[in-house]
Amino acid sequence: MKNSSQPPWLSFQLKGGMYFAKLEFFNPFSRSIKDRAVFNMLMNAKKRGNINGTRKLFEATSGNVGISMAALSNVMGIDFRAYLPKPTPKTTEVLLGVLGAEVIRTDFETIDPKMVGYVVEEAKKAGAVNLNQFENDDNFEAHYKHTAREIDEQLKGIGKKAKAIIAGIGTSGHIGGLAKYFKERYDTKIIGVVPAEGESIPGIKRLETKPKWFFQVDIDEVIEVTKRDAIEGAIEVARREGLLIGLSSGAVVKAFEKVIDKLGEGTYVLIFPDDGFKYVEAFDVYLRGEM
Repeated sequence: MKNSSQPPWLSFQLKGGMYFAKLEFFNPFSRSIKDRAVFNMLMNAKKRGNINGTRKLFEATSGNVGISMAALSNVMGIDFRAYLPKPTPKTTEVLLGVLGAEVIRTDFETIDPKMVGYVVEEAKKAGAVNLNQFENDDNFEAHYKHTAREIDEQLKGIGKKAKAIIAGIGTSGHIGGLAKYFKERYDTKIIGVVPAEGESIPGIKRLETKPKWFFQVDIDEVIEVTKRDAIEGAIEVARREGLLIGLSSGAVVKAFEKVIDKLGEGTYVLIFPDDGFKYVEAFDVYLRGEM
């Protein structure tokens, strides 16, 4: 979460070259990149006095933000309620239950502006705090000030500069922060990854959901990936590198494979937001040939 504890890198071989992945599942609470945004949002809300007078926190989430908020709410003595879209993996709901969160599984198919607005209103009615990861600039700030700087410092430490960074688009907090930081300093290309039309991949969303920071920064290209491709990308890394990565990470791998021939040689950084343990159900369906 903080710069003093930097998640490690994986260097791996793919398409005849050596590339790097940022392993964000070494963050401790949700085992994902979302610990960074949640920690920053909570600490800044506390500094501003926004959560000092309440013991309730509501949030729309499809997984890792909810798990991170549930964990940190326990540390801070706050009751947490997670509002989930309908397709959220059962594993996420179970983990939220283990952490003591109240779980509301809604009829929304994805977290779009309608669902976000619904949760905002529910929080108002209950006198609860809604940090709203989709609009809260503390989300973006966490990645601009910390995630991006870590990547820059780690690359400088081995004498390299990123030719391109490939990352999924969810709230757009982490890809937005990375884009702003690296575009201010270098000619690094930023490649975004979204689900193909009609597909659902946990952790990433289509641009129709209007991710706030995507439209405020310079993204060079957006690649669409199917859920099947995302699963196969995760399985490829598992069987080649021995690492169990999540579905949005698998999607990033597949997007990278689509652009590497066009972009040519150089130093590439892939962001792996979480590990594969929350997605056992999806892997099981694929491995049983039912997909």
